Amino acid sequence: MDRRPSDRSPFDLAIVGAGLNGSLLALAAGESGLSSALIDRVPLFAMTEQGFDGRTTAIAYTSQRLFAALGLWDELAPNAEPIRDIRISDAGHDGRASPLFLHFDHREASDDPETAAPMGWIVENRFLRSAILRRLAACPKVELVSPDEVVDSDRGPVRAGLVLKSGRRIATRLIASAEGRFGATREEAGIGARSWSYDQIAIVLVAHHAEPHRGVAQEKFLPGGPFAILPMTDGPGGEHRSSIVWTERTAIARRLLELDEPAFQAEFARRFGDHLGPVAPAGTRWSYPLRLVHAERYIDTRLVLVGDAAHGIHPIAGQGYNLGVRDIAALVEVMADAKRLGLDVGGADTLERYAQWRRADNLSMVAATDLLNRLFSNDIRPLRLVRDAGLAAVNRVPALRKFFVRHAMGLIGDLPKLIRGERP
Repeated sequence: MDRRPSDRSPFDLAIVGAGLNGSLLALAAGESGLSSALIDRVPLFAMTEQGFDGRTTAIAYTSQRLFAALGLWDELAPNAEPIRDIRISDAGHDGRASPLFLHFDHREASDDPETAAPMGWIVENRFLRSAILRRLAACPKVELVSPDEVVDSDRGPVRAGLVLKSGRRIATRLIASAEGRFGATREEAGIGARSWSYDQIAIVLVAHHAEPHRGVAQEKFLPGGPFAILPMTDGPGGEHRSSIVWTERTAIARRLLELDEPAFQAEFARRFGDHLGPVAPAGTRWSYPLRLVHAERYIDTRLVLVGDAAHGIHPIAGQGYNLGVRDIAALVEVMADAKRLGLDVGGADTLERYAQWRRADNLSMVAATDLLNRLFSNDIRPLRLVRDAGLAAVNRVPALRKFFVRHAMGLIGDLPKLIRGERP
């Protein structure tokens, strides 16, 4: 779909990649008065089909405020399951959780437990994409350019240009790469990245279980990697559902994915446990190799990186998308401020403000998720004893639990206006 009101130029922002980060950036920019072009080689509404992406996304409390500020949340809310508690435990090869655990209650972050907001919500990616794209289609400041793709670009001191496969040329003040961990734009700009494979694959599926989850998310650390059980809304037939992110070593994961249904069900049920009664996988299994990528810098002349293009982290804490949301809020704010003051929205000063604002937050999460995965994804007995003791120790200190709950909600640090639920 190519909605082209005019060939006016330059745009304030041209976004390459219309995934969850790129499309949200286009909407946030457009709603803040920044003229934007959103480019992707895939027809945009094909991304909303159920078979396109089987994953769910954890929307932190502060990310939800951004969605509400952009007018998205009313549509998303019926398909968003609140996360009210999180239980973290260590487990062995048999899937049995240690009796020592760490439990977070959403009420701990609030001065009034009766009105406490959830820590976050679990939403299927297809619903996120649908809601964002519907809002984009009605946003006059955003032009949707798909299916098309960038074949060449140039970035000068005053503006940048993109040449598309269709032959169209787009002039813009700034190019944003939202292409994911291995986008061509970052590589062509000569921006290096620290990158390594975790030798793990995430198996993603939906499970049906007999008992309701009551809004409790669970993360069991198995020797091969974390096994996350994330609460979902009930299915169309009233079935209780959870989203599963099951991380295993690459070789084991590949063998698991090749199993027939009864054998896979047995392996899955053993790791899931019986706390929600009988359980069974439902529907398609997806799999994603896990790798860390962190760009050496987030900006270059007339170029900015957002989301996974800047920092692709391990899903162990479910915070990857929320980091991207905070990138988006910060970038839109610095650009909107520059435009309001008559400054260059894609100039070096504007981009440096964005990079300084985001780098510390992103780097701390990159380091934390990498350390957690290395610490927990093993079966070394002395380490298991230390891990269990550490979880139990934190569980006994309310002030520490409150700090971690607030961090998971996104309430720590210098928050952009959109993250506070305000327009920039």
